[in-house]
Amino acid sequence: MAPRRDETQATRADVTFRDAELQSRPLKVVNRVGATLRRAGINRPALTPAAIVAKARKQAGSDDLGSDSYRAGLDHYLASAREEADLTTFGRILVTAMLSGALANRIRLHRWAEEHPEVHAERIEAPWIIVGLPRTGTTLLSILLGLDPLSRPLLGWEATTPVPPPTLETAAEDPRIAETAKGLAQLDKLNPALPAMHPMGATLAQECVALFMYELRTVGMETQALVPSYGRWLEQADMTPAYAQHSLALKTLQSRFPTQRWVLKSPNHLWCLPTMLETYSDARVIWTHRAPGPVLTSLASLVNGIQRPLTSRTDPRPAAEEWKHKIHHALSAATAFDEGAPTGWCQHLHYGALMDDPIGAMRALYAAHDEEIGPLHERRMRTWLEQRPQDAFGRHRYDPADFGWSYEGLSEEFADYRARFDVGTA
Repeated sequence: MAPRRDETQATRADVTFRDAELQSRPLKVVNRVGATLRRAGINRPALTPAAIVAKARKQAGSDDLGSDSYRAGLDHYLASAREEADLTTFGRILVTAMLSGALANRIRLHRWAEEHPEVHAERIEAPWIIVGLPRTGTTLLSILLGLDPLSRPLLGWEATTPVPPPTLETAAEDPRIAETAKGLAQLDKLNPALPAMHPMGATLAQECVALFMYELRTVGMETQALVPSYGRWLEQADMTPAYAQHSLALKTLQSRFPTQRWVLKSPNHLWCLPTMLETYSDARVIWTHRAPGPVLTSLASLVNGIQRPLTSRTDPRPAAEEWKHKIHHALSAATAFDEGAPTGWCQHLHYGALMDDPIGAMRALYAAHDEEIGPLHERRMRTWLEQRPQDAFGRHRYDPADFGWSYEGLSEEFADYRARFDVGTA
């Protein structure tokens, strides 16, 4: 079995998005050959819907995608990727794998639910849903909530390959854990800066945005490539079918491995809070807040770090500006919803409060639901915090000047948000 990330010896170092340059000599050769072919009018892999769907059907061993609701997202994303993303050949290979893998999972999920109709009788009750922006402590919060013996986070390997759903008997030794860990280890080799920017693991809590992938309607796809046209479409898209896939995946996983409460998190929810609450009406929603300067700068660095090995574009500012726009859209949509929503629809948690006293912050979250943290849960959280320091894989460094910004300018630009939610400037 391949070692998991949390079992390997990590080297701590400062990293920036510039450390994400593609280092692999064979892949550089692939990119050079691909560039030569493109100048001759030959684009490989072909970023076309037919090619992606055919690859997904071959992977899944079935033609049945359930419906064609995924096609709008696929068409918009591929058009945007071809015209705007400046993808290298390696980038086109990874985007092809991402999209075909997502649709293959959709096929498997649909087929499983048809063959096991009891899945539809499952109920997702009172899930914790963390909706804060990226870089606001959402990962730590989801991990701490997931250490509750009565709760269950979506794990990295489950999000990667949810079908067949693991059972109580097989979950601990499922071979997909090692497969996912091996894939993440390969990703680390290709992009050594990534673990410090955004730690991931086969058995760590994963963003539930991965479940939106089956509908191809998610901001998660925008982290991989600069696709602003797709982003504008997504802002106006109906997210109902995406939440249907999201819910079906959770029900499928829960049907063979029961849990009292799911722990879910994704900034994607900020874009579509009404649809989220139509799907999960009794959700325990937590909105995390942090000063916009560090949030935007850290996010811009992360996105550039993810995209850098996949694109010929070297200027980090276009991706940074695109994600600043996305954050504006998210906060505008969520704030408008908050203004008209009943008091107490969510709990607001500031990044500083979570970092200063994680256990105290957790107690307050539970107390709001007239509950207390159990002794085992508290012990698990304290042990985790001792065993996994924030810089376990290195320290992510970022500077707003790299993107043509300043913290003062970002603070002013998001002044309305800071004032409404009492968010500081640092």
